[in-house]
Amino acid sequence: MFRTALAAVSTVSLLTIAAPAVSEGPPVPLEPVRFTEIQESAGLAFHHRNGAAGKKYMVETMGSGGGVLDYDGDGRDDIFLVQGGSPGGENFAAGRGNALFHNEGSGRFREVTREAGIAGRSYGMGFCAADVDNDGDPDVYVTEFGKNLFFRNNGDGTFTDATDAAGVGDARWGSSCAFADVDGDGALDLYAGNYVDYTLAKDKPCGNSSTGGLSYCHPDVYDGASGVFYHNNMDGTFTDATRAAGFLHPEGKNLGVVFSDFDGDGDQDLYVANDSVANFLFVNDGKGRFSENGLFSGTAYNEAGKTQAGMGVDTGDVDGDGLSDLFVTNLDMETNTLFHNRGDGTFIDETFRAGLGQPSLLYVGFGTTFFDFDNDGDLDIFVANGHILDDAQTYNESVTYRERCHLYVNDGKGDFSQEGPRHGPFFSHEGVARGAATFDADGDGDLDLLVTYNNEPVRLLRNDGGSSGHWLRVRLKGRASNRDGIGARIEVASRGRKQFREIRAGSSYLSQSSLTAHFGLGGGARVDTLSVRWPSGVRQSFGPLAGDREILVDEVSGIFPP
Repeated sequence: MFRTALAAVSTVSLLTIAAPAVSEGPPVPLEPVRFTEIQESAGLAFHHRNGAAGKKYMVETMGSGGGVLDYDGDGRDDIFLVQGGSPGGENFAAGRGNALFHNEGSGRFREVTREAGIAGRSYGMGFCAADVDNDGDPDVYVTEFGKNLFFRNNGDGTFTDATDAAGVGDARWGSSCAFADVDGDGALDLYAGNYVDYTLAKDKPCGNSSTGGLSYCHPDVYDGASGVFYHNNMDGTFTDATRAAGFLHPEGKNLGVVFSDFDGDGDQDLYVANDSVANFLFVNDGKGRFSENGLFSGTAYNEAGKTQAGMGVDTGDVDGDGLSDLFVTNLDMETNTLFHNRGDGTFIDETFRAGLGQPSLLYVGFGTTFFDFDNDGDLDIFVANGHILDDAQTYNESVTYRERCHLYVNDGKGDFSQEGPRHGPFFSHEGVARGAATFDADGDGDLDLLVTYNNEPVRLLRNDGGSSGHWLRVRLKGRASNRDGIGARIEVASRGRKQFREIRAGSSYLSQSSLTAHFGLGGGARVDTLSVRWPSGVRQSFGPLAGDREILVDEVSGIFPP
């Protein structure tokens, strides 16, 4: 099942391929980018159902997520969407379950849920996907309000429910999940977050003092619940190693999770955004044992020393200093938070300095993603907004239940401006958004957006104009490392500017973006150098390379096409 590491791969190697010189034309003017809703014309018919029937079960307002994976290996990212249901079970039999849509090319999708055997009719929350057995196709993990589900990819377009066989069916209230090889053995391990210790049997009535009616409870009403960590046994099964690996923290109320090499030492650390309790930063010792360092790193609280709601999270280098910064979405009256990485194991809250505080003050952020939507060479930020309380305005007249999503544009130095309305009518649309993921849905060289909603249809936003800037997309094929190179760091130098991306399986809120790294190159049609640091320690370097294309980097064989 697992491929033996090839003898030709050393622990650390350097492979350099000199490509023919690439002529670079004049700078390409960057046209204004507009995002256009295409879910209907794309064939993406999906309406999330939360099952709300007036009883205010807490789980109703928190879902759901989704994201992308290339489940059939055709080089195009497909879409997986997580369905809710009826918490009380009254209408459970009528539920459709989760949905898988095959990418037909040119921005068209076809639902293949039934033929793929991946519906999973239960009350779903989040999604992540990765090739856990290194057989060349991605497997799917779905977190649930109840027993989580694991679908093993059969390699023929179908899936088998292998939850019990793999031993990964945690039965608490699952939230976000993510895969990473934490101990360098070439196999992907799994962290699945849990929210609070809540079941329908433990449901407590919470009231709205303004109306005297029921309202959704604050998470303070319930105890926390530790996330669960599964170590990959390389035989199709996993072992619950939560305590042994240092992840047993029952005070947590996990919502967003993301793996990244925050300290630059070559292994994967984990950040967990918690709701209304301190956030966690788990630092890897290089052997898969973690210590929680949120307080001392400066990422547990905001600059005022206060906890925040901690909904969604993503990581990226916002100012080009080569370090992974953190962005966390939060509740209204709290602002979202940007933690800038100082490079010494600590972070500083630069939310207001970066222009990200005031615009988010009256909004509830959930899914979020760093992405270079205009291909100008820096990372912008998308935030999916939507309140938790359907009676929010009775508590505060300045806020609403349905909200507009935000697009924060980077000036190249790590300062942002909220410019959503300039980029299409979608950003004037109000809804209850939850998950967010990015990928190139139509293969035109710019990043599109998938946004999931609570009790509303999904939105697919086509990027129109982003491809006027040059770009490069990089896929990985691991050998000694895991098959998709999850945890690898890819660096690009072009026109005197350096960028990097990490390959990650799981981030945002209940969601996952593409495993293909996307680099905007602005007016430059050439990449001077491209380097890859693999999870195994192998290092490769290539260049110069032509832009405006997708390439595959093999951990042994090198780059295709050269």
